[in-house]
Amino acid sequence: MPDATAARENKMPEIQLPDGKLAKRALAGEVDGNLVDMDYCVDSDQSICIITPEDPKGVEILRHSCAHLMAHAVKTLYPAAQVTIGPVIEDGFYYDFSYASGFEEADLEKIEKKMYELASSQLPVTRSTVTRDEAVSLFKASGENYKAEIIGAIPEDEIISLYTQGEFTDLCRGPHVPSTGYLKAFKLTKLAGAYWRGDSTKEMLQRIYGTAWPDKKQLDAYLTRLAEAEKRDHRKLGKQLDYFHFQEEAPGMAFWHEQGWILYQRVEAYVRTLLEEYDYQEVNTPQVLNRRLWERSGHWEKFRENMFTTHVEDQDYAIKPMNCPGHVMIFNQGLKSYRDLPLRISEFGVCHRNEPSGTLHGLMRGRRFTQDDAHVFCTEEQIGSEVSTLIDLTYRMYNDFGFEDIEVALSTRPENRVGDDLLWDRSEKALAAALEEKGVPFTVQEGEGAFYGPKHEFVLRDSIGRRWQCGTIQLDFSMPSRLGAEYVAEDGTKKVPVMIHRAILGSLERFIGILIEDTEGKLPAWLSPVQLIVCNIGPRQHEYALSVQKRLKNHDLRVQCDLRNEKIGYKIRHATLRRIPFILVVGDKEIDAESVSVRTQDGTDLGSIELDRVATALPGLSSKR
Repeated sequence: MPDATAARENKMPEIQLPDGKLAKRALAGEVDGNLVDMDYCVDSDQSICIITPEDPKGVEILRHSCAHLMAHAVKTLYPAAQVTIGPVIEDGFYYDFSYASGFEEADLEKIEKKMYELASSQLPVTRSTVTRDEAVSLFKASGENYKAEIIGAIPEDEIISLYTQGEFTDLCRGPHVPSTGYLKAFKLTKLAGAYWRGDSTKEMLQRIYGTAWPDKKQLDAYLTRLAEAEKRDHRKLGKQLDYFHFQEEAPGMAFWHEQGWILYQRVEAYVRTLLEEYDYQEVNTPQVLNRRLWERSGHWEKFRENMFTTHVEDQDYAIKPMNCPGHVMIFNQGLKSYRDLPLRISEFGVCHRNEPSGTLHGLMRGRRFTQDDAHVFCTEEQIGSEVSTLIDLTYRMYNDFGFEDIEVALSTRPENRVGDDLLWDRSEKALAAALEEKGVPFTVQEGEGAFYGPKHEFVLRDSIGRRWQCGTIQLDFSMPSRLGAEYVAEDGTKKVPVMIHRAILGSLERFIGILIEDTEGKLPAWLSPVQLIVCNIGPRQHEYALSVQKRLKNHDLRVQCDLRNEKIGYKIRHATLRRIPFILVVGDKEIDAESVSVRTQDGTDLGSIELDRVATALPGLSSKR
């Protein structure tokens, strides 16, 4: 128990630590669940936890302290630069600066070098508090107008905390590391543009990104992953493999080329075939719907800023950003009975969302995308079995695409929501129960649900350890009621159905981008736009190569020929760069034996295979059905 006398004397009470090294590793503390600096005084009986770099909270503290260290270095090197906001993000941090002269990539090395100098100086990091007006005056006097603006928006009676290291002082809630000497492994990674407050009508700032880790080993491992991710960038591979491209005339919208469109259609065909097995009715709904429908559904109020709109004949319309209201309209056609439920409706729905230009990222985040969307209309009693089936379907689909490492989260009611709390209680309990009954481990994400209901979120971990949030299963007791959906119950009364929203891939475009990066473009044979390529050694095998192609196409295989007057080694290398799964080489011996010599894209020699056996002997050629 802490020594209250020592606390009253403004000293840290002596705490017996279980490990002698713990004191040296301690970054901060947690007192009654609140994170505090290590010099925080405990003056009563309280629950205490020491935060170290091994703790995720400790890693966040390291990263936020590194953001301050970067701002300190920038102000030292470029006094005219103004600091704005510098939060922790996944795997790192950033800080936005206003600097008229502008930073260049070469400046990152200088800033990083200065950061290491400041870190090695082991400057104490100290916390102080001032009133709001005192803080505004302090930052205005030092020319930090952006900080002054931030503080000016804080309520007048709130106490402001400041952190100082050396000559640098910054606004922050904290906590921070005790001194800059705790920051030993960091790297500045890139420059980007960012609008002040995220508002495109305001000044463009410069954002410097960095990463920080508890030690150099972890930093080096992360930088290796970054290099690997760069090599796998779907935008580069998409161009290299002639799958798609982007251009400024259609920001956030892909131009699909022939080979990329074949891949897209393969993914869509797989999903369609699987949904037929699960008794879905595939539909298609309009792209443009009247404002009145979006107001009734709640989207106009909650999602208006992300919708593309138009005005025709004194009426407001919106291009659909999601498919849900259209599916309710289909459900509403004709009187439904409890015997018709569950009713499962699916659509490869093309959606448009007005995403900020700075967030667009190839296929991963665009303004036009196609959801593998579906809605299940059911009774409240059917929720358990339907959600259970959806979980099975979700895992089956991910496994077929090669993803085995899957995390699940339950996202609960957000602050800005529709529907009463009793409905939310029932929805959240139903989703939790479905996961528990199947033995699926999950975490809870408080406040991260959709505005109309809670949801399961499925996160895939790819081959280099990155996490991708893809699928969702969402319960909705609200929208069917808002849009007048009803069914006749067994007792003859009219009731509102439960609506389960679900998308497994999320969007086809984004999922294809994930697949390309996960496999480095080396797609499984059943998905590859070109599954086999026939390469002749010389002109004498020209006709035989064409006959091989024709016979294999008769087996519904996607086959090309490379009949160029080039050496066979060159053709094989070219086919390998194109990520074609199987390379079939034909020479005089193969003509005599009516066979082909087969090698894989990774260089494995499968030897000679009789032509009639190729379609069945080569692994993975058949589509997932």
